[in-house]
Amino acid sequence: MKDCNAKAEGFVLGLDLGDRRSHYALLDQRGEVVEEGSVRTDQKWIRSLFANVPESRVVMEVGTHSRWVSRMSEEQGHETFVANARRLRWIFENDQKTDRVDAQSLGRVGRFDANLLYPIHHRSEPAQADLAILRSREAVVKARTQLINHVRGQVKAWGERLAKCAAKSFHKRVAGELPEELKPALETVVEIIGQLTVQIRNYEEQIEERSRDYPEIGQLQAIAGVGPLTSAAFVWTLEDPGRFRRSRQVGAYLGMVPRQDQSGERNPRLGITKAGDEALRRLLVQSAHYILGAFGPDCDLRRFGERLLEGEADKGKKRAVVAVARKLSVLMHHLWETGQQYDPFYQENRKAA
Repeated sequence: MKDCNAKAEGFVLGLDLGDRRSHYALLDQRGEVVEEGSVRTDQKWIRSLFANVPESRVVMEVGTHSRWVSRMSEEQGHETFVANARRLRWIFENDQKTDRVDAQSLGRVGRFDANLLYPIHHRSEPAQADLAILRSREAVVKARTQLINHVRGQVKAWGERLAKCAAKSFHKRVAGELPEELKPALETVVEIIGQLTVQIRNYEEQIEERSRDYPEIGQLQAIAGVGPLTSAAFVWTLEDPGRFRRSRQVGAYLGMVPRQDQSGERNPRLGITKAGDEALRRLLVQSAHYILGAFGPDCDLRRFGERLLEGEADKGKKRAVVAVARKLSVLMHHLWETGQQYDPFYQENRKAA
């Protein structure tokens, strides 16, 4: 890992990114503000800012613009840190909050100890472009689900019910089942649902096509319950398996480890942190549901979950599913990093040996 304090003796540029304008504060070796101001948040002005300040440690908060701004900062030769906003709430919740104060605060924390920023890693442009297709598909799926619920709700309020069916065939199945009086209101909505279904399939074809450039995506699909979407999201979100010293760190990175609030003798059992990428975490949980479900094949992961489920109530089932999802993420990272073939009974065979 890189030394987060390698340039603590040099200049530090705190940058508070706004949607229209961004404020900056340049601190010298003594922590004195030698220059501050604001620039427009576009490529021309941000590039000019980085070109006109001495080689510095640049500190900014994660946000909509932090991806391209951090890449531009690194291209100009600056040491760049993108701060985890969840860990810096104490900066942005003070009584004297202004963009100018936020820029100075980011610079001072980065000058003192960059580890306090809990810096995050932004993806490369190709990975970001690949992941954008997954994100767009997810948005269209949510829109289709909302419209399907709207149609079902309107028909139910009329005193009738539509037959159960898969979302991808909904527009074909219900076209002839709508009450005559509701057709003027709902036929157009059903047509839009059909169009969204076609677009979802187009996105899935794009994902399959791009996945061919990543052999590890196909390798991970050997695990029961891990499909094309989950494996692609895993590879494109993590991007580089070498970012983690140990595979066990992936579970914490994706927010699937319990929060801690230990103090003295008090150590309550809390829920997971829910840090990291929400979409990938949800896909892994869906895979865990399949592994523990009626159609999940026998394997180490299933046996691990069943041991957790013994004697547990409904809440225990949720914990078991999350635990299996966490263990699944560790397994996927290990296979990706080592290139090993998936063995569903690796642990059992290891014990027997």
